[in-house]
Formats: sequence, C-alpha cells, structure tokens
Amino acid sequence: MLDRMLALLASFNIVSCAIEKKEKMVRRYGPSPFFNLLTKDGDGATATLCLLGTEQAFISAGQNLKEAVLEGGIAFEKAHGMKAFEYVGTYPSCRRLFDKAMKDNSTFFLKKMLETYQGFKDVHVLVDVGGGVGVALGKIVSKYPHIKGINFDLPDAIAAALTLPGVEHVGGNMFDYIPHGDAILLKWVLHNWSDEHCVKILKNCYNALPNEGKVIIVDIILPVNPEPTTRSKGAFILDVMMMINFGGKERTKIEFEKLGKEVGFTRVEAQYIYGDVWVIELRK
Repeated sequence: MLDRMLALLASFNIVSCAIEKKEKMVRRYGPSPFFNLLTKDGDGATATLCLLGTEQAFISAGQNLKEAVLEGGIAFEKAHGMKAFEYVGTYPSCRRLFDKAMKDNSTFFLKKMLETYQGFKDVHVLVDVGGGVGVALGKIVSKYPHIKGINFDLPDAIAAALTLPGVEHVGGNMFDYIPHGDAILLKWVLHNWSDEHCVKILKNCYNALPNEGKVIIVDIILPVNPEPTTRSKGAFILDVMMMINFGGKERTKIEFEKLGKEVGFTRVEAQYIYGDVWVIELRK
C-alpha cells in the first residue's frame, strides 16, 4: 500500500523515484525539491497551508459554490452561517491551525522578501496589520533593530501572540482604526476582502500615516492573461479560493493601482519577490 501511495506522489513530483533492478524491480523513493517545501527546517513550511486548505470547514464551503453563484453571497457563509474569520475565532482548533499556517507561510516568504526588498531601511515605526502571532514583524525588527514594531490584529489573535524584542502587540479592528506609524504592512490581507472593504482598510492606513508614509502590501499580482503555466494556475486557484471562503479576490497590478489612487495615494510601485508574490508600495 505504501509503495502505491508513494508512486502516486512521485507522479506529481512530490517525492523522487529511482528504479533498481535486482532480482526484481524495486522503487527507491526520496525527497524532491517540492517535498522540501513541506518539511520543517526553520525557514517555514507549506504543509500547514495544505492542511488549512483541506480543513473540512473550507471543503464544505466549496460545496455551496453553486448556491453562491445562483443566489449571490459568499459560499463559506452559506455553509456555516458566519464569516470565515468569525468561524476561525469560534473554534480553537481552527484558530491554532490558521495561526500556524500563517506563521509558516510568513516565515517562508519573508526570508525571500528580506533578501531582495530594501524598503524597511528608512522605516522607524512599522505597523503589521493582521500580523497574527507576530512572527513576520519579529523577523523584520530582528534584521532592522532601529524599527519599533506594532503587531495589530483582532484580540483573539493577539491573545496567542509571541513575546518578541522590539514588538508591541495591539488588539483592535482594522475597519475601525489602525495604529499610527510611518509604514504599514499588509501581508496577505487585501486578498481576503472585496474592493469596497479594501478601500476602507486603505483609508484607515492613509489616515494613520504621515506625509511620505507608505503602505507595504505583500500579495499575489494576478496575471491579466490566464496562461496554462504553473505560476498562473496557482494564482487563479487562490483567486477562486478567496472568492469561495472570504468574498475576496486576487488582483492585477492595475487593480492595486486603482485602489491606491482611489484612497489618495500618489505613487504605486511593485517589486517581484518569489513565485506569484510581489511587494506593492503605496505612498502618500
């Protein structure tokens, strides 16, 4: 049974396979480059994201997609009678898995980001909106110790936050207000929300920033042309997942520019990081 399961994984290049011919054919399996993304090596892993994506709550949301298309609304809310973030806050096991998945994802991509993105050098107070347990902000402040970090998230997320040097944890709701800083980090935040919600979030960011302040968005930039490439497939799969579970969306560069200018930001710049992930800066 194990050999048959591993053979299936090898056909998707999740594990490697070598054939040995002795008295009879023997398959020898090993880790592939993709497999390494699932292991815990201190740099983050995508395994918990896979577990989150296959959590029963999100699978059952997809089963309500037809009703959402025909009747309007969000599939997750039709399945569970509450918003996805309310569900996560209601069920502790889901909260723990969600926080772990966001922590691991942040660790993995932040390493790539800190290798290439130089936009934190001139920041003095950095507010991480939706920062979860604070892992990302802790790593940024560790590399740039002159930064005062403010980790801002809902109270139930802050309750599980880590004690980190140079990081203050603040509970609140980004739709009500955002703490002041000269830079605000929105990492995997905007894709959870509709354009109308994003305008509210960005307006609160704008009001919390000084002149020449900036919003640092870490998100996927959706290709305009849905080509049959691995990168394109990943982006459009995530776009539909956001639609089903949160009523959100992935966005093209033009759509990010439109959101920024609608709120009042005068400059929009994008820098490629890794995979489908970009940093988009909105400056006052």
